[in-house]
Amino acid sequence: MKIPTGTGRFGIRRWRLEDASPFWEAAVESVAEVSRWLPWCHPGYSLAEAEAWMLATDKGWRDGTMYDFCIHERQTGWLVGGIGLNRIDSGARMANLGYWVRTSHAGQGAATEATRLVARFGFDQLDLMRIELVVAVENLASQRVAAKVGALREGLMRNRLQINGTTHHAYLHSLVPEDMAGWPREG
Repeated sequence: MKIPTGTGRFGIRRWRLEDASPFWEAAVESVAEVSRWLPWCHPGYSLAEAEAWMLATDKGWRDGTMYDFCIHERQTGWLVGGIGLNRIDSGARMANLGYWVRTSHAGQGAATEATRLVARFGFDQLDLMRIELVVAVENLASQRVAAKVGALREGLMRNRLQINGTTHHAYLHSLVPEDMAGWPREG
């Protein structure tokens, strides 16, 4: 499958086992911000957990159950976060898209660029017709990313997310292939 390369500052690629250490470092750096929304990023997150994640992402690709990517700076290769498609429903031709960016790179456009690239991958390579972004009402940074890529906010889903033992309402945003018309062209 062809992974879109993009033309901006940030790119995406498949995870590799050698990414475990930089992934772990990014997670440890970001626990205070990321753990609120993603329980896997917890105090005490270990290198062994990062290595297990690399293996899980490879299995997900082989099984077609999830397609996870490293977000990196194109010029330096520096790991800045992760993004992926999961909860893939091939019958309905839809999937969920989730992302996170390390604290030192938050607000620099990495999630926006990566979301466009992964959505393009989903539409072009997986033949999806719908990609959903489910974002906790309190997660303003992820809501900004959804708005920047032109995802349509379809509504409020009450008690939709269970994160760290707390129930959250969430907004459902969607992308469809026609939304790519206004995006930067692929390089």
